[in-house]
Formats: sequence, C-alpha cells, structure tokens
Amino acid sequence: MGFARACSVALVGVEGVVVEVQADLEPGVAAFTLVGLPDKSLVESRDRVRAAVVNSGAEWPQKKLTVGLSPASVPKSGSGFDLAVACAVLGAAERIDPAAIADVVMIGELGLDGRVRPVRGVLPAVLAAAEAGYRQVVVPEQTAGEAALVPGVSVLGVRSLRQLIAVLGDEPVPEEPPAGLGRPDAMLAGLMVPGAGLGTGLAPLSADGTAQRLDLADVAGQGRARKALEVAAAGGHHLLLSGPPGAGKTMLAERITAILPPLSRQESLEVTAVHSVAGILPPGEPLISSAPYCAPHHSATMQSLVGGGNGLPRPGAVSLAHRGILFLDEAPEFSGRALDALRQPLESGHVVVARAAGVVRLPARFLMVLAANPCPCGRHTLAGAGCECPPSAVRRYQARLSGPLLDRVDLRVEVEPVARADLMGGGRGESSAEVAARVREARKRAAERLAGTPWTTNSEVPGHELRTRLVAAPGALMAAERDMERGILTARGLDRVLRVAWTVADLRAADRPDASDIATALELRTGIPRGVPMQAGAR
Repeated sequence: MGFARACSVALVGVEGVVVEVQADLEPGVAAFTLVGLPDKSLVESRDRVRAAVVNSGAEWPQKKLTVGLSPASVPKSGSGFDLAVACAVLGAAERIDPAAIADVVMIGELGLDGRVRPVRGVLPAVLAAAEAGYRQVVVPEQTAGEAALVPGVSVLGVRSLRQLIAVLGDEPVPEEPPAGLGRPDAMLAGLMVPGAGLGTGLAPLSADGTAQRLDLADVAGQGRARKALEVAAAGGHHLLLSGPPGAGKTMLAERITAILPPLSRQESLEVTAVHSVAGILPPGEPLISSAPYCAPHHSATMQSLVGGGNGLPRPGAVSLAHRGILFLDEAPEFSGRALDALRQPLESGHVVVARAAGVVRLPARFLMVLAANPCPCGRHTLAGAGCECPPSAVRRYQARLSGPLLDRVDLRVEVEPVARADLMGGGRGESSAEVAARVREARKRAAERLAGTPWTTNSEVPGHELRTRLVAAPGALMAAERDMERGILTARGLDRVLRVAWTVADLRAADRPDASDIATALELRTGIPRGVPMQAGAR
C-alpha cells in the first residue's frame, strides 16, 4: 500500500482554507475515486491528471486509487487542485519522494499535455497558506509574480508537470518551449472571467477601452463641487452630486481617483486579492497600487452590486471598488432593492452574502459617489428651462434615493450649470496634482492623530470617539445642535458632520475644528448656505 499527501487551497470568497490532498494506492481493480465534497470541475480533474501524468513521461499506477480532500466538510471548486492531486498520486506510486511534497502547497490546473495552466485567486490562496504556516508554494509560471507578493514564502513557478517532477526528484530540469510569439498567450485565458470586462474596477476607460489620465483642470468652474470632491477624497466621505444634465457631474466623479493617495502595501494586497478572485487582474501587473474605480450601469441587479452567482457568491461591484471609488451615475434609475442593499456595506465596510452553498464575507470599504438629476427631464432647477414634470413626478423621482441611504451620504452638493464665462474664458482651475498634494497632507495629519487606533481616515471614526476624545473647539457645535433639535440632522447625521468638520480642519492644517469648519460641514451636508466661503483648502 502506498500513501502520500500534498496541500492546496480552497477559496471561499476571498478567504482561503488549506486543503490536504491525500492519495492512497491499494491492490485491486484499477480505479480512480475522488472524495471530499468536490464540484463538477474538480471531479473532472481525474481525467486531466491521468492524461497529464502519462504525457509527462511518468507511469500511471494500475491499482485502486483513492484521492481524498481534507477537510471533507469544506466545499471545493475549480481546477486549481490538479497539480496537488498529480503530485500526491506520484508520491503514492513512489515516483517522487512523499516527504518532499508533504508540506508544499501546490496551486495550478493541468493541461492534458502536462502543461501547468494559471488559475484565478492565487494571491488570496498564498496568503491563506502563509497564515497557516506553510513556507513553500508551487504555482504556474505566469502567476509567480502574484504569489511572490506575499512575504516570507518561497515561490516556485513551473511551466509543466515534467519540470516539477524533475525539481522534486533532483533531476535535470527539462526545457519547455515558450508560448508562440506574435499572438496572445493562451495560457493567460484562465485568469480572466468572460464577461467581467477587461479593466473593470481599475480606472475610467476612454472610448477605445484604454485607461484615461484625467485632470481636474479640465473641469470649468464648479468651485463648490470641486471643494466637495477634495473633502471627500481627504476624509473618505460619500458624495452626492445633484444637478441638471451637462453640468459636469460625471466629469467630476471620474477625476476623483486622480486626487486619491496611492494605496498602502496592505491595501494593495487586499485590492489585488479581490480582483484576482474576480478574474479582472491585469496580466503582467500583479499588484494594484492605485485606488480602483467601478462604475456599474444603472440596470445592474442587486446581486451584481453586492455579490452573488451560482454556488458560492462571487465579488460584486462594492467589492471591486474596495479601497476605491464606486460611482453610481443616474442613481435614481437604479432599482430600489439594489440601492438599499448598499446601506450595510456603507456602515460596516464589508458585505456578508448568504446563499444555499454557503456564507461569504467580502471586503467592501469604498467611497461612494452618486450622480442624480433633479427630475425625470433634468430641467427642474434651471430658471426658464421649461420643466414640464408635474410636482408629483418630481417627488417620486427624488424619493427613489431613500432617506436611510441619503443619511449615510456625508456630502450633498448641487452642481450648477456652467456659466459661459467659465466655459469660454479659457482659464483652467487647479490641477489634480495640486489638489492631490493637499489631500495627502490632510490624510497624513489624520493618520498621525489616529495612530494606535483601528482607523486611518476620518470617515471611519465612530461617533462616540468624536464626542468624547476627539472633541471640537468650545462652542463650535452650537449650529449643529440647533439643526438636530429642529429635526434637520439625525444622530448619525451629527456624527457625520463631525467627521467632515475634522477633514475640513485637516485640509487647512488646524489642530481641531472650529465653528467655521462645522458650518462648512453643515452646508456640505444639508445644502443650506451658512455664510462660509468654499475655496479649496481654505476657510
């Protein structure tokens, strides 16, 4: 009787569970049995592994073969277990030393000719292996750079099963011919999900499908909206842009990624792990260092926003926008169920999707930007524009954004039509680089103030901390307290006003917010003029 074991990783959402792949050979009629709660694609690995082993020059054992995936209670899916199954079988047949593979995590799909094909989710799988204490990982050659992002792990990228057998047996490593030149690498097809949209969640795309380099200087006028954009980026506050068509709401939203600071190392790993599982990680660029941008169409379903799909749920738009921007253009046109499903992720920073196949927790800490017209025709706020929408239609249209959802939006700005002098004058406003410098300084001040706490931006600080430890200047809250007594502000709204006030104070390099900062925050939230100037970076 021969026995050997190798290790692989089963992904549940973006979290991984190390799976022990055990192979047992017994005398009897030749058969191959795979147990351990595999799905259809994993059951088919029996034929893939057998063909790959034979075509790699190794002998397939003519005995009763049982392969078990432990723990058996965890659902397992995908083709990433092929490499571990093949090595466990070869170890049981004593073609390779079983001790050499006992503590090695192997991830990869096998072609019938023995080539090792890349799979999605390599980064979260290697992260799970490292957390479990494993220090040696074997992955396909194309995803070796992605696996190497995890510190403290030795990564071996292989092109074929023949090469891996030679490495494990201390034999000369055979040369494998490279992929055909002059055409796309077919081996990378396993990394992309058909229909996911190339580049989805990374940056705004131009007409030819390439990422744009957008600058705030292209926006004419709109001083109040630009100020709100800067505050949103500096503190991570959610933003609603309301105004008539053609005022520049989409232009402003697409340029907010240009003023956000680069992601930290930990944030980059989180974003890259989500995009790797979703199958939209750009080949050749394993680490995402800039804030992602996701702008789903208004026909998107609730499942496409929060996550879903057959079997275990897959990441939705809120997870693809993790640590970045979720832009909902024409927000009132989204279904009410889809919009209201965003309430919990906006508060908690993650989404828990429960399906019959299991419960998955996905990260979803994003900055939400909403763009909305004032009425169905869009001319309700324009003087002399001839809006023909009856008052009841205007009320119904504006009520599509529910009160509980709007209560979670810190900044609500009315985007006015662009004046002729601003549009034709030729003068350009501040560039994205200038605004981004102030945003970085404001975030740096917030990070220093919040050092030693679980929070890094003002939008994450709980209200209790803002009312007890991080207090405003004496008498600064009088206007906010009056609004709360009048019913204009809720308790959550008061907390969010305090968060915005701290961001405004950080932008002007103040130690703590005063009455002017509170007034600015109240005006940005309620839209009621408070008599404070709205110049960027100043009082």
